[in-house]
Amino acid sequence: PMGSERMEMRKRQMSTTQETPGTAQAQHSTGNRGSNACCFCWCCCCSCSCLTVRNQDEERARRTSHELQAEGIPNCEESPAPTLEEVNGWAQSFDKLMLTPAGRNAFREFLRTEFSEENMLFWMACEELKQESNKSVIEEKARLIYEDYISILSPKEVSLDSRVREVINRNMLEPSQHTFDDAQLQIYTLMHRDSYPRFMNSAIYKDLLRSLSEKSIEA
Repeated sequence: PMGSERMEMRKRQMSTTQETPGTAQAQHSTGNRGSNACCFCWCCCCSCSCLTVRNQDEERARRTSHELQAEGIPNCEESPAPTLEEVNGWAQSFDKLMLTPAGRNAFREFLRTEFSEENMLFWMACEELKQESNKSVIEEKARLIYEDYISILSPKEVSLDSRVREVINRNMLEPSQHTFDDAQLQIYTLMHRDSYPRFMNSAIYKDLLRSLSEKSIEA
């Protein structure tokens, strides 16, 4: 069911992005003809103003800016090469895997092969948000996280249940470092239960473990 819902969301996204500026302006002027659901607004209620049809030129420019920012994100975190002891530790618990940059990098590489890298990216963005103390920076980062990983129009949308989405929408009225805590925990749990077991049986993990074992024997 979740897969079919996400498929429908993707179809909705495609139909929205194909819409011409003239059509969007017509919908904005007529108001009631468009959908009542606000795609980017944080409260997702019918009474709020919908940012998706306010100004397509501004929206397109903002999206381009986000894409450029994303291109600047390194493919992996900076970290020393993992030791054999560390890699063996990853098999002991998911927590140990996620505690080190090398573990997150290896797991993220695996998630990329399953087209679910957004789960790790979202988790890392939430961790980064928790380190902020400046109110304006927190609000801006929370907005970007919402649009990149929570919005149904984002290609990097993560899978969250309706309860967690409602919590996020309430929290976005006054963003803080902990706006996405419930969502981050749900994605962490999803990665732990769903992706982690497959990672431990993957060629990525086994090849790394074998390579480090061989180096250890040679030494």
